[in-house]
Amino acid sequence: FAAGPLSQTPADPDILAIPDPASYTRLPWQPNVAAMQCDATVEGELWPYAPRVILQRAMERAAEQNLVLKAGAEVEYSLLHRNEDGSLRPADERDTSALPCYDARGLTTALDHLTTVSRHMDAMGWGNYANDHEDANGQFEQNFQYADALTTSDRLILLRLMLHTLARRQGLYATVMPKPFADKTGNGLHTHLSLWTADTDEPLFHDDDDPRGLGLSRLAYRFVAGILDHAQGLTAIVCPTVNSFKRIGVGPPDSGATWAPAYVAYGGNNRTQMIRVPEGGRIEVRVPDGSANPYLAFTALLGAGLDGVAREADPGEPNGDNLFALGLDEIAARGITALPPTLLHACDELVADDVLRAEFGTGRDGDYVDYFAAVKRAEFRAITDQVTAAEVDAYLTLV
Repeated sequence: FAAGPLSQTPADPDILAIPDPASYTRLPWQPNVAAMQCDATVEGELWPYAPRVILQRAMERAAEQNLVLKAGAEVEYSLLHRNEDGSLRPADERDTSALPCYDARGLTTALDHLTTVSRHMDAMGWGNYANDHEDANGQFEQNFQYADALTTSDRLILLRLMLHTLARRQGLYATVMPKPFADKTGNGLHTHLSLWTADTDEPLFHDDDDPRGLGLSRLAYRFVAGILDHAQGLTAIVCPTVNSFKRIGVGPPDSGATWAPAYVAYGGNNRTQMIRVPEGGRIEVRVPDGSANPYLAFTALLGAGLDGVAREADPGEPNGDNLFALGLDEIAARGITALPPTLLHACDELVADDVLRAEFGTGRDGDYVDYFAAVKRAEFRAITDQVTAAEVDAYLTLV
């Protein structure tokens, strides 16, 4: 087939998808179907623009340093009904509480859905250990055991497929769209990361004697520093839609709390910053959302983190304050910067980041980050060029 955005034409060779047997998975929600993730090739060579290939190559480079990235993900999504006029509401019309995550009724009415998803994840060997009603009406979260970043990425792709399929069977929509409602908490994809030895499978991020008290090793702090240093550019990868930026850096929703970061900072069990350390041995990056391609997201995070390791970078002292309670002057005085305000800003930062440019590689038609940014800039223009109802309401009689 041809891939037009990458200058492929009918005159070019086919891009062939070669199945990876290690990813073979029977789909319990469709028992007569099995799935295998595929790697794109052109004339027998791995295609350098394929996201799964990009992550594999990043992990191979890490393995040369005897390192493997392990990753877990908190998958937040909305289960919705779409009305005839196109508007959305929670699938359960009784899910109307101002604080639905504390309303047991909202969880019990979704029990059949949650149980089905959990049972299917366990049947695939993922180890589903928690699911819950999240902060917004109609919002849920699924959690499964961490694995190497490639395996976790493969599972995230299948989980989205499963959620969509099960919802459509009920006449509903399951979406990881970052911000389906302007006044409700958005859907994130908080990622939990740690480095391990590739040969002996030993964890490398834990240190009980950490003088900063977070239980992290010196290697982990350097990894954190790398992610913080490249936060502006990698945001384009982990928050890759126009809608993504309506989730991060916004004011509190109806529930009274915002769970999305706005600033490039790290600290302990503090959800107001980009990187949280929930316990020794791992870090949680809170910026990503479910619209991200997981292969690209983990490539960006791995590349940024290992750059910090290579430079022996130091993230400074952890932040212990509620960043949303501080004034902008105080935040600036601490040297803390804000995340990019739009996808367009993030794309500009991405193409200017030489480390991420090298990490994503190049091919016949140029560097991957230039291709990615071009597609996303076009997406930004296509959406922001629309005249919205809100604009008409604001300006029709004002000007």
